[in-house]
Amino acid sequence: MRNSFKNLTFAELKAKREDLSRKYMDFRFQLVIGHVDNPLQKRQLRRQIARLNTMISQQESVLRNQARQKEPGTAGSEKA
Repeated sequence: MRNSFKNLTFAELKAKREDLSRKYMDFRFQLVIGHVDNPLQKRQLRRQIARLNTMISQQESVLRNQARQKEPGTAGSEKA
């Protein structure tokens, strides 16, 4: 499951994060009610969401750096 997110696009990562967040909330409600077969699934979902957040932030920083490099007038005009 760890490497299954690596080949997803940015939009797919965000959609997957929303889906897992929804599942996590539902799971928390079920945990309170007491209808949970595997309580360790909460930890797994939380970690998967954290992995997705990390990958999303990495891709956002790459996109920001690419946008900065494409801006006209910023290349070579920095103060030394």
